Amino acid sequence: MSSRLVLVGNVIADLVIEVPTLPERGGDVIGTRSGTTVGGGFNTLVAARRLGTEVAFAGLHGTGPHGDLVRAALAAEDITTLLPARAEGDTGFTVALIDGGGERTFVTSFGVEATLTQSDVDVVATRLRPGDLVQLSGYGLVMPGNGPLLSGLTAGLPADITVCLDPAPLVADIPASVLGPVLARTDWLSANARESRLMTGHTDPRSAAVALRERLAPGAGVIVRADKDGCWLAAPGQAPTHVPGFPVDAVDSNGAGDAHIGAFLALLSQGHDPLTAAHGANAAAAYAVGRRGPATAPDRVALGEFLGEHPLAERLFGGGGH
Repeated sequence: MSSRLVLVGNVIADLVIEVPTLPERGGDVIGTRSGTTVGGGFNTLVAARRLGTEVAFAGLHGTGPHGDLVRAALAAEDITTLLPARAEGDTGFTVALIDGGGERTFVTSFGVEATLTQSDVDVVATRLRPGDLVQLSGYGLVMPGNGPLLSGLTAGLPADITVCLDPAPLVADIPASVLGPVLARTDWLSANARESRLMTGHTDPRSAAVALRERLAPGAGVIVRADKDGCWLAAPGQAPTHVPGFPVDAVDSNGAGDAHIGAFLALLSQGHDPLTAAHGANAAAAYAVGRRGPATAPDRVALGEFLGEHPLAERLFGGGGH
């Protein structure tokens, strides 16, 4: 039986604005398109769910319009929630600016998801199942209240649960007392080039992958995502390997890293080896960046069609069946 992916983190609203260029300090630009969608860890959950993995959201959600939007989006993707709605406030939001090159820049304002309590953590711990993959994000660890609680939860997880960490853009602001225990318990770490540089000082992705794995426990693995260049995979006990990307015309990179993480974990949970899962994650991320809008990760049929006659299709789906 495939494992379940459980996000112990944040799903929030995204106010997305497309702009020709980012404004200079004190300046202004006219947006060409805008909309409010669901983001944060939602894109990771969706990417895994669409590839056939059972997923659950184990974070907080509020009772205002943003919280309602989050729950509706989760339900539409057949994603369960492990914690009840918080009555005292709304879910937070991010302003995502997407420039003419498809790059994204964020400003985040947290809501009830920043008010985690020990009782919440205890509930989550009781609802985890043997074999689950627990996904953590640096966005949760950087919060003054949530960080120590999530760190303590992670450190105490049994060995039959796989811990996956996305350090996120604010990783340099996570206190060492919070990040250290999480790294010691992490089984898979997936970071982009900027995050890996902040954590290691290395600009070369291969060197960063090696340095990151040295910060983890023996037997852990690392992925350094390199956008159009694919990723570097440092699987447990193996030398780092470059996994090439799939060439596409990028139109919206918002959520690409989440799509990569979700696809990698989904394929890993379904019994694929890390190298195959990394190839599949590169394909899912390439598919996502070639489409505008939120949560653009492919389902199994779409990924199979994207791959076409590529040998990876046979390895992932066997005989053309999706």
